[in-house]
Amino acid sequence: MEEYNPASRNYKIILSVLAILILILIFWLFIQRSQLMKLVKDKESERTELQHELDSLMTNHNNLKVSYGALSDSLRSKDSLIQKNALEIRKLLDTEWKYNKIRKKLERLQLVAQGYVHQMDSLYTVNRELSAENDRIRQEVKTEQNRNQSLMKDKEELKERITQASYIKAYNVTAKAYKLRSGGDKEQITDKASRTDRIRVCFTIGENPLLPPGNKTIYVRIQRPDNVTVIKSKYDTFVFNGQTLPFSLREDISYQGKAINLCLDWTKKDNDKSAMKGKYLISVFTDNTAIGEGSFILK
Repeated sequence: MEEYNPASRNYKIILSVLAILILILIFWLFIQRSQLMKLVKDKESERTELQHELDSLMTNHNNLKVSYGALSDSLRSKDSLIQKNALEIRKLLDTEWKYNKIRKKLERLQLVAQGYVHQMDSLYTVNRELSAENDRIRQEVKTEQNRNQSLMKDKEELKERITQASYIKAYNVTAKAYKLRSGGDKEQITDKASRTDRIRVCFTIGENPLLPPGNKTIYVRIQRPDNVTVIKSKYDTFVFNGQTLPFSLREDISYQGKAINLCLDWTKKDNDKSAMKGKYLISVFTDNTAIGEGSFILK
């Protein structure tokens, strides 16, 4: 028969208790680990959500700045504040698990960003109204400028009419060359330079009832093809625009505002050379004004 040993029995009881305690500790550690893993997962999910909200907020903010262009420069200080707070929140997301604190910061940042949007909209509205006002003012200025230009044009046209009304004109300035026969009693029209003895210049002094009646001196210049003026005497000159010019023919008339038909003759002297071939120019003057012109050709 085996002998009873109390010490051995107590040892077994102690081992059994220790085993039970170890199992309980292992189970508790498993529970704690599971809870810790769940906490880590929840925190990471919350971090991801906060990160997404921050990224979305900053993306919208930056897109807003791009869409408003140069107008956003006027809110540069508020933009700097938003950028600074966003950077601070990113650092907290990377280093801390105090997501309640981070969420409060993000909520404040969202409020600041909303205020930025409202101010930007207000600036845009004001700027649009100012642009519309500027467009209206520019249009009014342009309209006024066009009106002034039209008035200036009318003024110039009126001035031109007044100027034109202040002098007379010579119309239908023509000239014909003649060959003289029978001692100068008979004339024969010619276009030959070698046969030309006389040049007759004819024109009409136009009607101008606005011009005061009075005596007028009409000067006619006949210029040869070499631009030399045909003259009767070297003393036959008149003043035009401050210059002394030779004239070929002169006629004094009494002008009463009515049209006058004139014909003036230049006759070659016996010792004069033959006329020059080519185109001759005729200019008519009075009262320091060129009032008509014409031409003819001798072959």
